Amino acid sequence: MPSVTRPLAALRLPLSLRSSLLPTITSTAPSLHRHYHSPETPDPPPYSSPQSQLLSSALCHVPESGFTLQSLRKGLADNSYPASSLNLFPRAEFDLVLYHLRTQRLALKDRVQFPDPSGPGVGQRVRTLILSRLQGNVEANVVGKWSEALGLMSLAENIPVSLKELGLLSDEIWYLSGDTAVDGSWYSKRASLGAVYAAAEIFQSQDQSTEFKDTEQFVNRRLEEVRTLGGAISNFGEWASFQGTAAVNLARSLGARI
Repeated sequence: MPSVTRPLAALRLPLSLRSSLLPTITSTAPSLHRHYHSPETPDPPPYSSPQSQLLSSALCHVPESGFTLQSLRKGLADNSYPASSLNLFPRAEFDLVLYHLRTQRLALKDRVQFPDPSGPGVGQRVRTLILSRLQGNVEANVVGKWSEALGLMSLAENIPVSLKELGLLSDEIWYLSGDTAVDGSWYSKRASLGAVYAAAEIFQSQDQSTEFKDTEQFVNRRLEEVRTLGGAISNFGEWASFQGTAAVNLARSLGARI
């Protein structure tokens, strides 16, 4: 993942990935109106009840077996499903990664609430939400296997969906922080926060400090960098390039040759 201090001149989408990434980025880009979810119209469940049950069971095996088909098979066995039921998950082990990402994102609104309008400012709320989402990885006991998840997300066929999910997490954090402004800063906020979170997750996967204190300090530094830079990314072209570069750097950080 790129540092938020990377010069804008360097934020250009490589030609080799442009055709595969830009259609997805374009389809998920904002219109003139910013589409936050509403408590009155909650998002539909991303999985059917049987899929959720099986993926939840499989996720319990990730600390031992990783984000693998073996964990999926164990989840099926736990629920007396035949091995042929793997066809419920067309993305195979990547569906297990997506299940964790989506359920953790949707759980944020229940994990962190700010009932006092005179409480912490938006910046502090964003920090709290990022750290809470990272804590979700700890509580699910998947940090030790998260490098496998990052490897799956960096595969070419999975990058568009991974970037979309990262964008949705950014939207969720801004919404829950109380920032519902509808203006041109949407691009910079979404891209900057996504970059901070993705970098923090990679850092966390390698963090050996007590209670991941180093990860917390890493988040603090990155958020301060974003605050200092301000609205450096102000249009869709720069936002798309930023997202594409983020995908490439994630893949490179995991050893892919791009």
